[in-house]
Amino acid sequence: MTIHHHMRHQPYIPHNLSRIPSAPIPGQWTSGLCHCFDDPVNCAITCVCPCITFGQITEIINRGSKSCVSRGFLFGMLSMVGAACFYSCFYRSKLRGQYDLPEEPCTDCLVHFCCAACALCQEYRELKNRGFDMGIGWEANMDRQKRGVTMAPIVVPGMAR
Repeated sequence: MTIHHHMRHQPYIPHNLSRIPSAPIPGQWTSGLCHCFDDPVNCAITCVCPCITFGQITEIINRGSKSCVSRGFLFGMLSMVGAACFYSCFYRSKLRGQYDLPEEPCTDCLVHFCCAACALCQEYRELKNRGFDMGIGWEANMDRQKRGVTMAPIVVPGMAR
């Protein structure tokens, strides 16, 4: 059997579907630090106004005890004095603790210091991939969960049983 003949039997997965997240695996991030363009809308928002993404992340991580607006505003104020990365690395650590995620590719503060936009995009995607609707906040997510409304599962073509 030739290599070409063998390859015809492999399911074809288009390149743009290769990064579609599957169910979260305990102890692993659902997407990489540099996969910002997996969610181009969030990437653009984060690049233009990172305080919005940060506020959305922190409202979920804080389980609604702090509002998106208050944390986003504080992040914006700290950005003006160059201290936002220290504040945001705290929340990356908190997120990792909640989901038992590894500190990679380096320490949380270094990730936020060197690439804050990528870190925020990854954290946003992590929460989204774990079932949160990032645009509606903590209370609305909990209300949806109580009513049994969940996100539709992501199905990769050609991978049916």
